[in-house]
Amino acid sequence: MNIDGCISEDIHTSGGGEIPPCAGLTSNALPKAQSCKKAESSHTGVSTSYALSEDPPHWYALRCTYGREKTAYEYMTAKGITAFYPMQTTVKLIKGKRKTVTESLLPNIFFAYGTLDQIKHFVYDNVNLPFLRFYYRHTHVGSRIEKTPMIVPNHQMESLRIIYAAETDNTIVSLAEVPKFKKGQMVRVTDGAFKGVVGRVARWQGQQRVAVVMEELVTVVTAYVPSAFLEKMNN
Repeated sequence: MNIDGCISEDIHTSGGGEIPPCAGLTSNALPKAQSCKKAESSHTGVSTSYALSEDPPHWYALRCTYGREKTAYEYMTAKGITAFYPMQTTVKLIKGKRKTVTESLLPNIFFAYGTLDQIKHFVYDNVNLPFLRFYYRHTHVGSRIEKTPMIVPNHQMESLRIIYAAETDNTIVSLAEVPKFKKGQMVRVTDGAFKGVVGRVARWQGQQRVAVVMEELVTVVTAYVPSAFLEKMNN
């Protein structure tokens, strides 16, 4: 799935505690878009200090039913939670007329930063957010399958930020698994528009690319990256 265009996004940055390394995410990634405009905004709020906490903060992947991720995002950020909700502004033909539409880049998905207890407070709020759930990581333990809330590592969020900010054509967002990237060599991009991205390299659609693979969730792929810009890392 080629994606060509631009996105806008809202990222809420809390005033207290550790600031996660992914502010200002922008991108050229637009699924099924005919044309688009880019817009950016930021908000400042207050959150709880995490000093001396036995439950350290992480980025969690959250899902919403019925396309209500914006509602959940706005509710949580109003309560002081740091969150990332990527949106895209596209121009579509609706009943023969061109209209500008803002919609989620990752349907039903957004990311929130906090301790597990903090995020649970919202996920288990069946009064205000009955449509909000964790994305879970599934692991086999003997004959059982255990599930735990999906944590997105900081380096993956930072790599996503870089890909979104690059504003180059032919980046790709895939909600389906892209098998060839799962076994690709782990690399760091050392130069160019994607400098700093850490991911797996493979040839796809005739070009060498680097992908950030969030297993069971989404794969975000750079445009072409020359071999001279790649540094091998341990898998």
